[in-house]
Amino acid sequence: MYRSVLAAAAAFVFLAAPAPAPADDAGASWDSAMAAVLAGDHRGSSRSGTPNSSRDGARNPAGTLKFLGLQPDSSVVEIWPAGGWYTEIIAPFVAGKGQFYGAQFPGGTDMEFFNRARDAYQAKLEAHPEAYGNAQMTEMYPDSMALAPEPVDLVLTFRNVHNWMSRDFEDEVFQAFYDVLKPGGVLGIVEHRGTPGSEQDPKAESGYVTEEYTIMLAEKAGFVLDAKSEINANPRDTRDHPEGVWTLPPTLRLGDEDREKYLAIGETDRYTLRFRKPEA
Repeated sequence: MYRSVLAAAAAFVFLAAPAPAPADDAGASWDSAMAAVLAGDHRGSSRSGTPNSSRDGARNPAGTLKFLGLQPDSSVVEIWPAGGWYTEIIAPFVAGKGQFYGAQFPGGTDMEFFNRARDAYQAKLEAHPEAYGNAQMTEMYPDSMALAPEPVDLVLTFRNVHNWMSRDFEDEVFQAFYDVLKPGGVLGIVEHRGTPGSEQDPKAESGYVTEEYTIMLAEKAGFVLDAKSEINANPRDTRDHPEGVWTLPPTLRLGDEDREKYLAIGETDRYTLRFRKPEA
């Protein structure tokens, strides 16, 4: 019911193809600009004090963002950026020519978690104006889908689909993505990969979501699947952990119990999908 079935092998080849390679000069310029951002002094640390840059090997930010089509002049919304791990990379990359919006939890609620997250995120943006430029915090929640004040080129989100499913508003979220994008705009998703072909828990309590289910949600909103990438795949992840995705690093919810085992597995197996809003 929830699977997106490709009609022919030729179609699969098209969907699996990477984004068109830029000209050599443009590609070199993109790579050097990204390398400068990744090496920037503005990058922070997790709550445990671990440098955010230490996760670059597991999360492949340069390859992921190149695949999703990020350019220096892109207007982009990052959805639910949490502590801003990806914001540290995307916002400075587009600060000179583009525009970044971080769609956080809504303000003015009685939910202390939301308030703390917003305050910390705003403080992060304000701490390094030389890096973040004109980056702006916006909102995304069922009663406040003010993702951006203008149509944008890209909507990007990382490991969040399960969060919307647990709150029963995934359809509203995907529709908001569609509405804020320009015709031809891109929706990029990285998510914890559920076991292919398995029945999806509608609440995604383990944090894992099948690729088929995410594709179904996006197509239901009107998106067309443009390409897939395995850049964030991890075949060591067996997806049968006692605390779901949070068993693995960086969360390591079990603490010291089997810590070395889970560190050896690494971060979760993830799929990376690029969708496009039709031109008309």
